[in-house]
Amino acid sequence: MIADVVVDLQYGDCGKGKITHALCRERDYTHVIRYNGGCNAGHTIYHEGEKFITHHIPCGVFFGIKSIIGPGCVVHTDTFLKEVQMLDDAGIKTDGLIFVSTNAHLITDWHRAEEKEEEDIGTTKKGNGPAYRDKYARKGVRAFEDPRLSQYLIDVYEELYESEEFGEIEIMFEGAQGFGLDIDWGDYPYVTSSHCTVGSAILNGVPPKCIRDVWGVAKIYETYVGAKDFEGVDELFDEIRTLGQEFGSTTGRPRQINWLDFDLLRMASRINGTTHVVFNKMDILDEVQCWCAFEGDVLYEFKSRKDIELWLETKLHLEVDKDIEVMFSGDKEFI
Repeated sequence: MIADVVVDLQYGDCGKGKITHALCRERDYTHVIRYNGGCNAGHTIYHEGEKFITHHIPCGVFFGIKSIIGPGCVVHTDTFLKEVQMLDDAGIKTDGLIFVSTNAHLITDWHRAEEKEEEDIGTTKKGNGPAYRDKYARKGVRAFEDPRLSQYLIDVYEELYESEEFGEIEIMFEGAQGFGLDIDWGDYPYVTSSHCTVGSAILNGVPPKCIRDVWGVAKIYETYVGAKDFEGVDELFDEIRTLGQEFGSTTGRPRQINWLDFDLLRMASRINGTTHVVFNKMDILDEVQCWCAFEGDVLYEFKSRKDIELWLETKLHLEVDKDIEVMFSGDKEFI
């Protein structure tokens, strides 16, 4: 068994769906597994020129790969079923390809109603927090208890370890949210309810020794959706927000903008053990012709795209791992 993991090195919305989709096109995965989060996620995918936004379903389905919502996720049944229908209507084959772990917990309408009444710390109000709380309080509702999901249920252990494919299984683990929102490593309490690191992928059914590559995804600038004050002071940020279409794919809220924080990037890369780092949205800063990054309280301004690329690549090789492959992308569909 071999597994690759996609993790977000910032605050979500960095293009994990794009990277997962691109890798599914290039590699021979047998399964794609979502390993954390719920319908608070919103992965924007461009497939054969058409735009899709998925909240639950992993990207493998676009290439005929078994796509599983793992036991580490929480699922809102109505949202899931609408998403299946959306893909069917678009001509994407889903029959026999989309599955939900029997152990995944459900987001109920009560969870959603409760979260809407809670103090606002910038959540999506999709019920994820209360669903995870009930899971750990051992009073949650699991997927096998909802008859509407019966045709999609799968025992992940049996699928990975007791099927005829055992020994030839190659998994892509697709993550949600980002390291800066991780329940343990993020800026608490402005965090999500799940773990957003490579460790969360392992908890969905594979031993650490099976991990081959860890793909860290970042933007060349940073965005954040939530209640804390995040946006920096720069007249370019409104232009970047417009050019980059920086509005939440789940909530539609404008994303706050700031320059890349190398301290966060370094920490996230070290803890996740990244083997590859992809910086997305290079085309946006090419458009505004401005490239900046923070390290500590110092804001570095670069004269060109080539200069910031060289700085980032050198810093990651010196301070994280000399063998990390660093890539820069400005395309919506391809790396």
